[in-house]
Amino acid sequence: MKYYHYKDENHITCVLCKHYCTLKESKHGICGVNFNIDSKLVNKTYNHPSAIHIDPIQKKPLYHFLPSSRSLSIGTVGCNFRCPFCQNSSISQTSTIDESVVYTPEDIVKLALENKTQSISYTYNEPTIWYPYARDIGVLAKEQGIKNVFVSSGYESKEVLEDMKSWLDAANIDLKSFSHDYYKKVLKTNLDGVLESLIAFAKSDIWLEITTLLIPGVNDSDEEINQMAEFISSKLGIDVPWHFSAFHPDYKMLDTPATTMETMIRAREIALSYAIKYVYLGNIQNDSSTYCPKCKSKLVDRAGFHSHKESIVNSKCASCGEFIKGVWL
Repeated sequence: MKYYHYKDENHITCVLCKHYCTLKESKHGICGVNFNIDSKLVNKTYNHPSAIHIDPIQKKPLYHFLPSSRSLSIGTVGCNFRCPFCQNSSISQTSTIDESVVYTPEDIVKLALENKTQSISYTYNEPTIWYPYARDIGVLAKEQGIKNVFVSSGYESKEVLEDMKSWLDAANIDLKSFSHDYYKKVLKTNLDGVLESLIAFAKSDIWLEITTLLIPGVNDSDEEINQMAEFISSKLGIDVPWHFSAFHPDYKMLDTPATTMETMIRAREIALSYAIKYVYLGNIQNDSSTYCPKCKSKLVDRAGFHSHKESIVNSKCASCGEFIKGVWL
């Protein structure tokens, strides 16, 4: 796809995310890494990752996608959000690129093959803003039978959302709040744009899971959790796994207390009351195994970031035959 279009003879419009930044010559967008250079969009993080690790797929978190597998995970720098709680702020809230670190798309795929990872995850910072690099890696990975995963805040442009269908296999998308004001005033984006992306993912063949970081006094009220649960159940589907993640003080929110277990359990109970089948609690010690929603048999046994698939056969519970939506090994 083409990542920009001409607005006039002096400006281009970036079409990577829903900000649709209009850029003068030599200027960058909100993300800080996409520039207008000679009337073309240039992603300056291309070939320059800030982090490369091998992670268990549960860490994304993805619980219904290739359980017990490992994913080669990469990130760059920059972001199109301004989250004050960001746990990766050292890379997401900077535009300083270490150009001495060079990994071409071919290099990344070679690393995945050498380490026998079943997927590559585009994560750590917002991958939408370095989509040209991610896509080139992903297309090569797909040719080698390696699956591709996006971990995103869900502000992809309609053009990117459409293009993703050709190469992306799974995504975990953050639903950070259900407050229009919070998205606009604090995160500097738009809730409706994220909701539109979530609906687009749910309608596609890309496997979708959702994460909500529960922050005390920000998005953990019964009212807001109910609003999110109603949206997920009615617009996305009750088979979409929903991960509640416990907040721990970080970045600009060091004075905010950590999320309590009581809050996490309350959130899960609200989600379950909307018939959402798979609700998980993260960043906190608890049972994160997957159970059959019909007969309650344990299907995937998890301990920390390690899992073992016990009784899913042809995407069905081995005990009662209930269909278990996901991408299983």
